[in-house]
Amino acid sequence: MSCCRLETERLLLRPPEEADIPSTVVLLGDYDVAKNLATVPHPFTRAHAEDFLKRSTQSRADGSAFRFSIVRKSGNIHVGSIGLGLRDGMFELGYWLGRPYWGQGYATEAAKRVVGFAFHDLKAQSVQAARFHDNPASGRVLSKLGATPNGVGTRDCMARGHAVYCHLVLLDRENFGRKKAA
Repeated sequence: MSCCRLETERLLLRPPEEADIPSTVVLLGDYDVAKNLATVPHPFTRAHAEDFLKRSTQSRADGSAFRFSIVRKSGNIHVGSIGLGLRDGMFELGYWLGRPYWGQGYATEAAKRVVGFAFHDLKAQSVQAARFHDNPASGRVLSKLGATPNGVGTRDCMARGHAVYCHLVLLDRENFGRKKAA
């Protein structure tokens, strides 16, 4: 699968590139961002960003993950990252935004486009996601996409240094885009 760029009204979603490294280091260097992600260490360094770029290129080539930098079209500003990675034979959605870009609808906009890519281009039947219990903003994003509860569990969080209770959800073709009542 050779997908390169996806677009939304306000965003360009493209493969990560070297030019993203400085902003990635700054944005993921914020503990309040890193603590919401399972595999991001804190502090986050340039070496971590370089490794992420290398792994993103390799995983795209072998079809095991499709990661995108989220770039705001207005000003061509890198605001975060989103992607799909295989986990237990199913694609799992993951994303983050730098704190200055929270609360502006970018995560929902990007996630809707990437999940659509999973269903239409990758022919996925469903997409899973997980969010830490203390990240309700991510829960709202997933709810807007039509996610349904799929259990609870724990996931290790590198930034926090311990396992964190999390909510698991499932997005399927039938409910995709159907916002759930609060």
